[in-house]
Amino acid sequence: MHAFDILGDPVRRRILELLAGGELSSGEVTAVIQREHGISQPAVSQHLKVLRDNGFATVRAQGTRRFYVVNPAPLREVDQWLDRFRGFWEQRLDALSTEIARGKRERRARDSHPTES
Repeated sequence: MHAFDILGDPVRRRILELLAGGELSSGEVTAVIQREHGISQPAVSQHLKVLRDNGFATVRAQGTRRFYVVNPAPLREVDQWLDRFRGFWEQRLDALSTEIARGKRERRARDSHPTES
């Protein structure tokens, strides 16, 4: 599967967000995903399997429990791919920052020198 096929699913993105905070048991992940997305435990397990099989997560067994953690390598690959497009939004963000700063300066100038009626 292509990285964007994996990341295109909102449940898998949410699982990765949860795992970004640190290692979690499959039960902990399942509880959150069931509450937020209303899907069954087997469906959550299938999403975890897709993440694991495609290298986005690793699993560690401890007895009967399974603990998942993010594997950052595929995310770095996505970031590298996105890098060629970063200039598009960075230019717009720079322009927006300039406009925000200009607006703040104008408001400060207006507030410190109120016009008389």
